[in-house]
Amino acid sequence: MQNVQFQREGDLLIVKIDLSKAFGPSASGKTVIVASTRGNPPVPGSPDCFIGINCFRRVRPGRRAPSSAPDASRQV
Repeated sequence: MQNVQFQREGDLLIVKIDLSKAFGPSASGKTVIVASTRGNPPVPGSPDCFIGINCFRRVRPGRRAPSSAPDASRQV
């Protein structure tokens, strides 16, 4: 999981995501990933219940998200 925390309180599932974080562009480059469960993990304490979360920011139209990797073609 990336920037997602779960906590179970009785029958409630509390999900915490730090919205100030960014983990780079999505595969398409149209969004920036903020948080992801990276699939559908089981809910803590409820192995028959699953949750999947993708939290992202859209990139302005006509632009692509900046790559999180350094640009190899750039001269330093």
